[in-house]
Parts: sequence; structure tokens; C-alpha cells
Amino acid sequence: MFDKLFSDFKSDGFMYLIILAVIIFVCAQAAFFMRKAWVRGKELGIGTDKLKNAVTSSAMFSFAPAIGIAVTVISLSVALGYVLPWIRLTVIGAIQYETTAAIAALEAAGMTGGISAPVTDPQIFAEISIVMTIGSCLPLILIPIVLKKIQKGVSDVASKNSKWMDVMTAAAFIGLIAAFIGRGLAGLGAKDKDIIGDGAGVLSLVALVASIGFMLMFTLINKKLKKNWIEALAMPLSMVLAMVVVVLLNQFAPELAAIEWRY
Repeated sequence: MFDKLFSDFKSDGFMYLIILAVIIFVCAQAAFFMRKAWVRGKELGIGTDKLKNAVTSSAMFSFAPAIGIAVTVISLSVALGYVLPWIRLTVIGAIQYETTAAIAALEAAGMTGGISAPVTDPQIFAEISIVMTIGSCLPLILIPIVLKKIQKGVSDVASKNSKWMDVMTAAAFIGLIAAFIGRGLAGLGAKDKDIIGDGAGVLSLVALVASIGFMLMFTLINKKLKKNWIEALAMPLSMVLAMVVVVLLNQFAPELAAIEWRY
């Protein structure tokens, strides 16, 4: 029994003990602050019904990020298993950072296939864990120290020229999106050519186009109906639906799906 439990270093008993401890800590922390907020609300004279509505609406809006987290765990599971991404995203993280950090660590270790190929070396697995964790810890340290100065600089720029501020914000966002588009259009696959879908090809292109299409669709629907919950669910639903499209393409047209121009 124990041999099977500890047979895979990515999902052995020790890893599950870590995630159990993390989940208990996060849930206890959330319960603590929710209790403090409830008591403070009562002290301010806020009625029970309003407090319950605040809890309910907060729970509803947390559903959308949860979908994105689940998609990220699934995306990283091939290379890293389920437990490490689960640990990472239980605390702090997002698909934009976690996948980028994992791919960067894999490429630094000489694995060019990205997150499409399983990691079989415990040392590389440990290196990826360290990169992903340290990268997420740094903002928690830097924000209290430098955020006030950054906000003052941003405010100064905005007060002098609001259009320039819009340009800077748009450029930063476009740069982030361009990195993912570049990976989908020209990302290099693993050295093992038998791995389908790890390099740029039909699958990555279809995933890219489908996700953009679904996002535009939800944006238009939100503008028409003016529902906040649609805006909150737009990104995670676009990711999930794009994954469904890719899976269906691979299922019903495997020859087409196997075409890659960067392997």
C-alpha cells in the first residue's frame, strides 16, 4: 500500500500532506477574517440580511476565478502532476504567471517541450517548484515597500498627461498578451517529435483563435445585457471552451491536429 502511495514523487503521500496543511491554513485564515468582518459589521450597525447578501455575492464572484484556477491546474498537470499546481494556486497565483514560470524553468533545464511533456527528473521538478514559489513570494515582499512610490509616480504621470498614462497601460497589457500569442504561433516543441501539440501548430493556433473568439463573444454579450457576472466569467469560460474545441478537434480530426510547424 505504502509503495504505491509513494511511487510517484509528483503525487506521493508527502505531497498530499503538504497540500492538506496548506488547505487547512488557507481555510482557517479565511474563516478568521470572515468572522472578524462579520463582528465589525454588526458593530457598525449593518443588518444581518445585508451581511448575508455580502457573503453570498462574494461567494458567487469567487466562482469565476475558481474556474481559471481549475484550468491552470489541468494545464500544468501533464508536466507537474496535480498536486504541485494545486498547492501553488491554493495560496497565490494565476495562469498568466504559473505557466510562464514553469515554462521558463523547464527551458532553463533544457526541456524545450514546455508543459506538454511530463517531468521525470526530481531535481528539475524541485527547481520548477522553487522558481514558481519564489516568483510569487517576491510581490508580497516588494509591494509594501515600493507600491506607494510606484503609485505616486503613476499619479504624477497621469496628472501631467492622461493620454500617455493610457498608452503605458495599454502597452504593458499588449506586451503580456503578445507573449502568449507568440508561444501559440511560434513556440518550439520538445525534441521528442512523438509528442503532439507541444509546439506551434494547428492545435495551438485553434486554441488561440477560439479563446479570442469566445472572449469577444462574451464581451459583446456583456455590453448588450450589462450583467457583471458575465464579465467575471468571460475569461475562465473562454479558456474552458477553447480547451473543449481543441479536444474535439483532436478527437475527430487527429491528422489535422497533429500538424505542427515548430517541433
